[in-house]
Amino acid sequence: MSNPDGPRTGRPPFRGQNGAVATSHYLASQAGVEALQRGGSAVDAAIAANAVLCVAYPHMAGLGGDGFWLLAGGGIEGVEAIDASGPAAAAATLASYRAQAVNGAIPARGALAALTVPGAVDGWRLAHERHGKLAWASLFDAAIGLARDGVPVSRSVADWTAQDEPLLRAQPRTAAIFLPGGGVPKDGDRLVQSDLAASLEAIASGGARSFYEGEIASRICAALSAEGSPLAASDFAVYEARWVEPVSAAYRGHDVYEMPPPTQGFSALQIFAMLDGLDVASWGDGTADYYHHMAEAVKIAFADRDTWLTDPAFVDIPLERFLAREYIDERRALIDPETAAAVGSVAAGIPYPTDHELKVPEGDTCYFAAADDDGLVVSLISSIYMDYGTTVVAGDTGIIMQNRGAFFSLDENHPNVLAPGKRTFHTLAPAMLLKDGRPVLAFGSMGGEGQPQSQAAMATRIIDFGYDVQQAIEAPRWLMGRTWGVASRNLSLEGRISDEVVRELERRGHPVQPLTDWNDNMGHAQAILIDHETGFYEAGADPRGDGAALGF
Repeated sequence: MSNPDGPRTGRPPFRGQNGAVATSHYLASQAGVEALQRGGSAVDAAIAANAVLCVAYPHMAGLGGDGFWLLAGGGIEGVEAIDASGPAAAAATLASYRAQAVNGAIPARGALAALTVPGAVDGWRLAHERHGKLAWASLFDAAIGLARDGVPVSRSVADWTAQDEPLLRAQPRTAAIFLPGGGVPKDGDRLVQSDLAASLEAIASGGARSFYEGEIASRICAALSAEGSPLAASDFAVYEARWVEPVSAAYRGHDVYEMPPPTQGFSALQIFAMLDGLDVASWGDGTADYYHHMAEAVKIAFADRDTWLTDPAFVDIPLERFLAREYIDERRALIDPETAAAVGSVAAGIPYPTDHELKVPEGDTCYFAAADDDGLVVSLISSIYMDYGTTVVAGDTGIIMQNRGAFFSLDENHPNVLAPGKRTFHTLAPAMLLKDGRPVLAFGSMGGEGQPQSQAAMATRIIDFGYDVQQAIEAPRWLMGRTWGVASRNLSLEGRISDEVVRELERRGHPVQPLTDWNDNMGHAQAILIDHETGFYEAGADPRGDGAALGF
């Protein structure tokens, strides 16, 4: 049931019993539903949707990026997880990047920023081998057709292409594709990506490993190495995505599941665990108490994250301690109900052995979810890191390479210091909610630091305030810190939050930054709720993006 007091923009949630797909682009959602209607699984739908996102949302997702999966239901006991993030190249040494650093950091754009293997495609393989029903090649038909014949430019693509025009124009191959005719495309123009269509066709016919062991990898690396990237075909050939154990915490009788490090999933769990000991419902949604406590919990969780998070194969992260009840109680006690802690003033509960300068993440992402008639539910996130990633299209492949490796530190005392074969700190964090061992909610959002915060917003509004998924997605959101493309570390609030609440938050000491009513900086959230009483899937998509929640 919907909360009659919840927000409405005229977009209802989708409800259906056979399957649902919710993505940040309507054509991706359509491709996913078509896969379900052909008898495919939620994994088939997710791969088909992700492939279309690589075409229709090239500034946020791509074959040159990473991905993370959570899967539950459909015969799965508990939750399965796939880490499809790639490590730094064997030749990506600290010494080599220090010699080429810009202002003491790895360049964020250009071929030097292409230093990690893209893992997304092999994540598709791993999920399909275990849970796919349709033939692999058939999953790419929609994406290939849209890349070859042209996809309509969406609002988000048009806006970000205009903002990134100087970066794109500096890369001739990139400009030829995304600045057709030398100009910035408008919303509704046709964007043709013929080279990307050919790469998708090669993956469809040759399988996922052809991306890593065949001609595509060789062509990518040949083009990139000529411009300074350390990536080599051998880095691609040895890479494999991997099944990993998710991490979890309790919230209101539910089990919240997140990805383990190197993602920030444990920070989301800390937020939920702190909120679990507070009477969220008593505050009322949209009140100063609600936003204040949410922001304070975020500051505390991020202090641990920024101090420790990196590849756990290189740093022994005290994860069990971070999620222990006694520790959460200690951290929750730091929240002053009337006064905001200064941004950056909250110390990590467990200091890292060596002091280091914190670096705040940002990034572009596509979060999406799928569910099928067997009860299999997928929560998936895919990204090329910043908008348009490195901005480098690798040769004639049509593939934009991610710049995730630019987030590595060049400080040898930093836990996230660059090392060959190491995975960097990841903001990517899909989420899943289970009750009595059954999945009840797949949810998440793009948006760097905003991802755990958007998850907390959606889950509290569904569980504590009784909103349907569309209401929970559309309700005004906040952002403590920064997200994609934004440098400030204020408490950003959407304009639909009342002036009275804003004044009260300022009185409590929050550095409030008002935003527009519906703001991209809040991220594009999607969710699928599984109502085990009615047997319906309830799906929602974010009007801040270009998505849709569809099904049948």
